Amino acid sequence: MTHTLHRTGKIEDLREDFPMLTHVSRGFNDVGAGERLKQMAEIARKYTDLNFGDCKVANQFMMPAEEIMERHTVGWQVVFKDKTSLIACMRELKEKNIGISVVVSGLFDEVFDCCQKAGIDPPLVEFALGIHGNQEKISPPEILDFVTMCGHGLVSGHLVKKMVEEIEKKKITIEKAAIELAKPCLCGVFNPHRAAKLLRKMVRP
Repeated sequence: MTHTLHRTGKIEDLREDFPMLTHVSRGFNDVGAGERLKQMAEIARKYTDLNFGDCKVANQFMMPAEEIMERHTVGWQVVFKDKTSLIACMRELKEKNIGISVVVSGLFDEVFDCCQKAGIDPPLVEFALGIHGNQEKISPPEILDFVTMCGHGLVSGHLVKKMVEEIEKKKITIEKAAIELAKPCLCGVFNPHRAAKLLRKMVRP
């Protein structure tokens, strides 16, 4: 089960949104895992600088990435905006074979294509089955696309609306607003590149 499965949005937007995470298994490969996690994080950060974090520590907009790596707990998270970088990262992680599993989320066709080009046969596939039950209090789609980029629900829909208002009042740029939205997501899987594109669609001219 992964908290990165449940991102909503239009297909064209999700084609620029690929969260990656790694996590040790207690009692299996967690002993002495700190250095191995750091090695893998260094590989991942070579291919993407969008976001990086550890859900028990911070993300790169709250703390320097180097400090996060030194304080690793049980895993780390990054996010990619293009398949080329993701494939290159997957290839190197496969080649180094450090011994800790990696999870990549995204549109099935896109992720499967990346796996094939990286020479990886996915051992496990998980599905998000959508939202069921009473949906009356769920945020509208344009807000949901932001808040579901944080799998732990730490990005508030109210903050999204506030950032839109601040942009329209010329108090903040779209790029800085996207980073403000990324800050509450400690994991580092919130995609500020995608958030900036979504904000441009919401801001009134």
